[in-house]
Amino acid sequence: MTFQEKLDRIVKKNSSLVCVGLDSNVEKIPGKNSQFLFNKSIIEATNDLVCSYKLNTAFYESIGYDGIKFLKMTCDYLRTKYPEIPIIIDAKRGDVGSTNQGYVQFVFTYLGSDAVTVNPYLGEEAIRPFLKEKDKGIIILCRTSNKGAGEFQDLKVGKTPIYKIVAENVSRKWNKNKNCLLVIGATYHDELKEVRKIVGSDMTFLVPGIGAQGGDLRATLKAGLNKKGSGLIINSSRGIIFAQNPRNEAEKLREQINRFRISK
Repeated sequence: MTFQEKLDRIVKKNSSLVCVGLDSNVEKIPGKNSQFLFNKSIIEATNDLVCSYKLNTAFYESIGYDGIKFLKMTCDYLRTKYPEIPIIIDAKRGDVGSTNQGYVQFVFTYLGSDAVTVNPYLGEEAIRPFLKEKDKGIIILCRTSNKGAGEFQDLKVGKTPIYKIVAENVSRKWNKNKNCLLVIGATYHDELKEVRKIVGSDMTFLVPGIGAQGGDLRATLKAGLNKKGSGLIINSSRGIIFAQNPRNEAEKLREQINRFRISK
């Protein structure tokens, strides 16, 4: 089963486009819980409300050996108990081909994830080891959610900004195995609309920036949903996992999204 097929199934089963980001910052985890036990509690509270879980490796790498262990334990737990829910590793990898082969092995073989975020800056040739993984989701940075994103992403080649060139190349040249997705931040819904025009309805976008970063959910959905009322993975991390009641926040986000999907 491909990543997209797995995603489509869970979107339908859970009626959800919500991705919970397990950005388990040890400085914010209550009590003396490990990252794994904290993640487990979030997963148990939200598994019927989500379409995926996303783990940013920085929060695990930051504490060394134990963090990598808890990252692995979380992925193993999800694959064992909730194998229908896709796991996204947010690592933003992008290096020369031989180095990327090591990243491929870590993300897909060791962690057993379903998808990974990658950086397009070195070009298609460099990330080809990822693109060759036909059943995995390769999620390519296009228009990111951070305030400084435009420093390079808005630079123009001729009359076309670089983020649009990335979208064009991924859609028309890199996506031979139909396993490419794009990262488009919710903080830039006008750009999101432009990218949807470029790539069409079939490509799915991972959308960070809702919640703590202040992205406009309604504008994001209006700009990015495809003709089937899908095609987006709406990520929320801090706004859910560190809430007083994570389940309530995940359910609230799912309901807000679904109200718009129905009325669209």
